[in-house]
Amino acid sequence: MLPRLWNPSVKEGALKVGGSLADNGSGHFSNFDKEVLAYLHETLHVGYVWYTGVIRHADGKNDWVKGNAGSPYAIEDYFDVNPYLADNKSKRMDEFKRLVKRTHDAGMKVILDFIPNHMARCCSDFFGGNDDVSVHWKPENDFYYYPGQELHLPIETSYEEYPAKASGNAFTDSPSDTDWYDTVKLNYCDFHTATWDKMVQVLKFWCSLGVDAFRCDMVEMIPREAIKYIIEKTREEYNHAEFIAEVYDKASYRYYAFEVGFDALYDKCGLYDSLFSIVRSNLTSDAPYSSAERITGDWQFLGNLQPYMLNFIENHDEVRVASDFFAGDAKNSFAALYVSLLLNRAPFMLYFGQEAGERGMDAEGFSGINGRTTIFDWWCPASIKHLDTFIHTGKGLNKSEAATLKKYSKLLEYSQKDIIRGGGTYDLQYCNRNPRYFDSTKHFAFLRTFRGKIDLIVANFSKEDADVSVYIPGNAFEWAGVKKDSCTVNVKVKACDGALISLCK
Repeated sequence: MLPRLWNPSVKEGALKVGGSLADNGSGHFSNFDKEVLAYLHETLHVGYVWYTGVIRHADGKNDWVKGNAGSPYAIEDYFDVNPYLADNKSKRMDEFKRLVKRTHDAGMKVILDFIPNHMARCCSDFFGGNDDVSVHWKPENDFYYYPGQELHLPIETSYEEYPAKASGNAFTDSPSDTDWYDTVKLNYCDFHTATWDKMVQVLKFWCSLGVDAFRCDMVEMIPREAIKYIIEKTREEYNHAEFIAEVYDKASYRYYAFEVGFDALYDKCGLYDSLFSIVRSNLTSDAPYSSAERITGDWQFLGNLQPYMLNFIENHDEVRVASDFFAGDAKNSFAALYVSLLLNRAPFMLYFGQEAGERGMDAEGFSGINGRTTIFDWWCPASIKHLDTFIHTGKGLNKSEAATLKKYSKLLEYSQKDIIRGGGTYDLQYCNRNPRYFDSTKHFAFLRTFRGKIDLIVANFSKEDADVSVYIPGNAFEWAGVKKDSCTVNVKVKACDGALISLCK
C-alpha cells in the first residue's frame, strides 16, 4: 500500500486534480494505527504489509518529477523516509520505527522497497559524490556520464545537468517522455563495482530498523551476480531477511529462486497475464479469445517453482481489477480471485482498496483515467476513506464495497487453512472437456487436498450462471490418499464467480 494515499482526513469530494500537498494533503505513518493494523491482520488475514513510497524520493520541489508528488521509485536518499509521512518531520525516523513496532505487535511483518537499478536525479552524495564525471564509465563511479553533453529532458524544466547522466532505463543524454527521465541509472556492470557494496549498506540499514523483507524492483535490469552478492552479504548479518523479486522473464525464474535465493517471484507473465486475458475474453467482445485451459499450462510450466511465486490480480503497476480496463466491477473478478488465491501454495498479494472494489478510475493529475491508482499525485481513493471510516466506526462502506469486502474476507480466511497453506492441488481440466456439462474454455476446476480432506473449487469465467458437472476420477482420490470411486459432482456457479465444495472432511 502507498501510505501517502491512506489519507482519511481529506474531505470527500474536496480533492483537487493535479493538486499540491497543501491542496490535498498526505497520509501519515500514524494513520496506520492499531485499528487499521488489526483490520489488516484479523479481517484480511494479512501476514506482511508492504509499505511502498516510504524511502525518501524526489518530490514536487523539483520541477522535473512526475506529478506533483513524484514517483516513489525515484529515490533521493536511501537512508531517510519521506518527511510528508510524519506528523513531526524532524522526528520522522522515530515515527517510522514506531510504525514498524506497531506492525510487528499486530502480528505482521514489514516489507519495504529496494530499488537497485536507479535513483532520482537529485540523489544524496552517498551515491555519485566522488564520481569522475570526465568519463562515461569506470568501476569506481556510481553513475554513467556523457562528458561534454548537457541533459535534455522531454519536459519544460529549470533543472540543469552537466554532464548528463544516463537515465534509469535509457542510455542517452536525451530521454523521451516515456522513459524514466526522473531517474539516473546506477553502475553495476558485469563485475564487482563500488555500487554493490553501497547497496549492501542500504539493506543492512533498514534491517537494523526492524524491516523484515524487501520487494526488489526490476532486478532483471542489474547483473544477476550483483543481486546475488547483495542478498548474500545482507543475510550474513540478517539471515532472517526475505526478498521478493519483480521479474518478468519466465525463463529466469529458476535462477532467481534457486541460485539467488529469492523467497518469492512475481508471476506476472504467467498466471496474472492468463487470468487477465481470460476475464477480458469473457467480458468483452473485442478482446482476443483466451481459454481457461491456459491456467493448466501456467502451473505445469512452474512445476516445483509454484511455492516460490507471488500471485496477484492487482498491484501498483497493473490496472485495478474493478476498473473498466479489466473486469469493470469487482464482482466480475471473483473467478480470477478463486484461482489466484487458492490454486497453489504461493503467497497472494492484495493491493490496498482491492478488497473494497477500488476501481482506479480517477483522473488524479499526472495520472489520467487509466484504471490505475496514481503513484505520482497527492490523492486519496474514495474506497480508502470509506475503509478507514468502516474500520474505526463500523460504517462508511457503500453496498457494493461491503459486499466485496465480505467476499474477500471469507476467501482470505479460507486461504489460511492447512488445505491451502500446506495441501496439494489436483487439476481436473484434463478429464472435463465435454462442453455440454463443463466448458473447459470458460470453467476451471481443481481439488485441494490435505491429510484425507478434499475440497473442490470451480471457477466460472463466463458472464452467465452455470450448472456444471465436474467429473472426478478415481485416481484423483487415490492421489489424495482417499479410498473412493470416481464420481460426478454437480455445481451451481454464479457468473464470473467461484464455488467451493467440501468432498471429504
